[in-house]
Amino acid sequence: MITLLWPHPALLVKSGDSRTIVVADLHIGWEVALSRQGIHVPAQTSKLLKRLVDLASAYKADRLLVLGDVKHTVATAETVEWRDVPEFFEALARQVKEIMVVRGNHDGNLEPLLPETVKVLPSTGVVLGGVGFFHGHRWPSPTLLKCKTLVMGHVHPVVVFRDPAGFRVTRQVWVRAACDGPLLRQVLLKKQKADLKDVESVHGGSGVEAKSSRLLILPSFNDFLGGRPLNEDRSRSAKLVAGPVLRSEAVDMRNAETYLLDGTYLGTLEQLKSIS
Repeated sequence: MITLLWPHPALLVKSGDSRTIVVADLHIGWEVALSRQGIHVPAQTSKLLKRLVDLASAYKADRLLVLGDVKHTVATAETVEWRDVPEFFEALARQVKEIMVVRGNHDGNLEPLLPETVKVLPSTGVVLGGVGFFHGHRWPSPTLLKCKTLVMGHVHPVVVFRDPAGFRVTRQVWVRAACDGPLLRQVLLKKQKADLKDVESVHGGSGVEAKSSRLLILPSFNDFLGGRPLNEDRSRSAKLVAGPVLRSEAVDMRNAETYLLDGTYLGTLEQLKSIS
């Protein structure tokens, strides 16, 4: 069972006696990259930490799952990340018993920065409480397709509005889209040449079918990041950023439902194109 924690870009998974907070895209150290471009913003790490600690406390969570992009530097780590990432997770470990990180595309060389108690999971994802979680820049494991609901980050979903004077307003959103599980399985197995054990866990010998029918895209927990407006026409280069699942045509993004962080329903992405 999952619950969206409006107005926060986070969700709660209840499984037995365990309660897990799930967030995506922290991008710790993002401010350093901006400063090199002459743009200076206040450090956000302490703000992110307080929000997570407060959420874990308010919902009595004993676990935390981060869906990728803990840090901002892609392949290595900046000096500030060597300082902030360990301190960040050490503080979180005093609040929750278990911390898991699904590796994202910005998480190269992540393990040396993390306390030994933090478990790093592959980018292909994990099943938790009957829900499949993955970052989104790579294909999920076929085992996730046994889940009716898939949850990913990576996209930093936002929508943009224009007022009559032409001013643009950008807002973070949740995105919920229909997913064709059998088609996604077919494309995934063809593209990924999945391990035989994974294949058998989804269909064939075990008789388990691909049940995925819904994909939920988390807003980035770091709300300073911004994102690519999903209701604008996207160029070919922009599509390359979205990840293989959204490019597979197994996900109906045109009719995907969008919600503001406070739960306000905005309409489908197709409907919102007229006001972008």
